[in-house]
Amino acid sequence: MNVVDFIRRELTEDDWMADGACRGLSYLFFPTAAERPQTRERREEAAREVCEGCSVRVTCRDFARQQREYGFWGGETEDERHAAGYRLIAPIGVRARQTS
Repeated sequence: MNVVDFIRRELTEDDWMADGACRGLSYLFFPTAAERPQTRERREEAAREVCEGCSVRVTCRDFARQQREYGFWGGETEDERHAAGYRLIAPIGVRARQTS
């Protein structure tokens, strides 16, 4: 597998996204620049609550794992996906902690 194949996003069926409980709440699922750790914890907890009752949560989580997405998807943080063996090219949270 070459680098281009590694980072290329596969075309997938994503009609399920229209059914996501998170529609219109992007600010909860993706960090702002220079987000503080305490703010990230509160934001991710609020996102997790939205995901708990979502009918497409598992599909969303699987999509994020397969597509190596950034942010909070399907009730799972980048760090949780990384720990489950789904590696990102440069995970935001993991990368930030390793350099400090």
